[in-house]
Amino acid sequence: MKLDTFLSYLHFDVEKALPQNWKVDWADAPLPYKLYRGLPEFPLSSPISFSLEGGEDLFKPNMESISQFLRYVYGITQYAQTAFTGIISEETSSYVSQSLRRFVPSGGALYPNELYVYLKLTDIPEGIYHYSAAHHSLVLLREGNFDSYLSKSLGNDINITECCGTLFVSTVFWKNFYKYHNFSYRLQGLDAGVVLGQALAVAERMDIKTRICYQFLDRAINHLLGLCEQDESVYAVIPFAAKPVIRQDDNKDTSFSSDSLCQELPELEATVYQRSKNIIDYPMLKKLNEAAMFELTESFVKLKKAKRKQYAISMESIMLPYTEPLQYDFDLVCRERHSPDLDFRAGNISQTQLAALLKETLSYAYNNDLAESGELPENRVSLYGCFSNVKGIPDGAYSYEENAHALRRVSAGDFREYLQNGLTMDNVNLFQVPFCFHIVGDKDFYIGEIGYRGYRIQQMEAGIVLQRLLLTAGALGFGGHPLLGFDVKSCDELYHLNSIQKTSLIQVPVGPCRPRAWLKGSI
Repeated sequence: MKLDTFLSYLHFDVEKALPQNWKVDWADAPLPYKLYRGLPEFPLSSPISFSLEGGEDLFKPNMESISQFLRYVYGITQYAQTAFTGIISEETSSYVSQSLRRFVPSGGALYPNELYVYLKLTDIPEGIYHYSAAHHSLVLLREGNFDSYLSKSLGNDINITECCGTLFVSTVFWKNFYKYHNFSYRLQGLDAGVVLGQALAVAERMDIKTRICYQFLDRAINHLLGLCEQDESVYAVIPFAAKPVIRQDDNKDTSFSSDSLCQELPELEATVYQRSKNIIDYPMLKKLNEAAMFELTESFVKLKKAKRKQYAISMESIMLPYTEPLQYDFDLVCRERHSPDLDFRAGNISQTQLAALLKETLSYAYNNDLAESGELPENRVSLYGCFSNVKGIPDGAYSYEENAHALRRVSAGDFREYLQNGLTMDNVNLFQVPFCFHIVGDKDFYIGEIGYRGYRIQQMEAGIVLQRLLLTAGALGFGGHPLLGFDVKSCDELYHLNSIQKTSLIQVPVGPCRPRAWLKGSI
């Protein structure tokens, strides 16, 4: 199957990308975390509770700060049991679902991503570490200084010597392929993006300066971490420091290759346990991963700034009220966040709440390697939504014009039944939901500029916006449930997106909700 056809199926006709009669072997499921054996391990501090109040000079490059950062970004924080009832052999039966939860959402709670860090601290040996979420510890993979190697792998774009650490976000393909088969490729980019969104939110509160690098020499970075690219591959690299991460222009005319860099370091041998006995091949994921790889730094590009159409304020536009930046207990919002299913409930929603939700979600800019030097980073994805029973907002489908802080009505009417009929599973009652958001991006995912790597970059940037939306919703007392099981074609038609070559990337119902009926304990 051609890659373009495969990606089109993943987005518009999922059934065509999946084998018939696909059955999940639940008994052979992998662990939701990666375990290394026989390597030096350094435990991280685990206080009973954390507090992220923000403020200047909060971040100190030491083990305590790194512990706090990693725990909030991707640590296992809670254990939960949820009881369900169903019909089995014409008899009513109940079963209990058990899960280890993190502060970020993940498709099926499978958490396909892993975190690695390159650290230069006085507390522990300098080198490359895997963050063991299961033990909240650091596992030493390579000891030594790798500033030069890492800098070359990033195209000499960053002054790595000034950074106290670098975070790597990888994807382990089998961790959610075993359940979702080929559809896992779409999930993996979004899951990685949600982790990036959480990392940016935590870094902001800890006063950590970051830069997200989407472009790097894949094989060189995977070699540095000791990853087999057939099983796992890095999706994003994030240098961080106590001071702003400085771009450097020196020696950027020199081109580096993965082959030459891999020869600088020996192969890393390590024993990993992941529990599954029978791992099924995933050829399409491997083909896409290889097609998205960079072999030479001269292949790195900068994306042109999108020429966004300026919409004149008209009778179809609604100017939203000004709202102050939200101040909220970040720790509490993270701990209380969950994805409501049938727990949404109708409530009185004000225009001010909607205005705060929209503004807070998109009023950000993060440092990344896709913009030209000196250009302000831009949002390459946008927010659309169908709103019902919101005071001062007529029911309808809208686009949010962030520069004007206004809503532009695309279609008038109550579209809850329309959207409900588009769900592949009736696990959310959209008639109880006041906001049904759609994160929207370019239909061609920058393929002309950056090739197939553009697809996963777009999914990651959608994931960043998704996490900001969920955190903001939590701060306002709402819940949000990310959904990929929706009819993309009908949503694109609703918003008239085909005429502007855009498409809906993910659907997110947001609104008041009841507490979930589960047993939950902190870890």
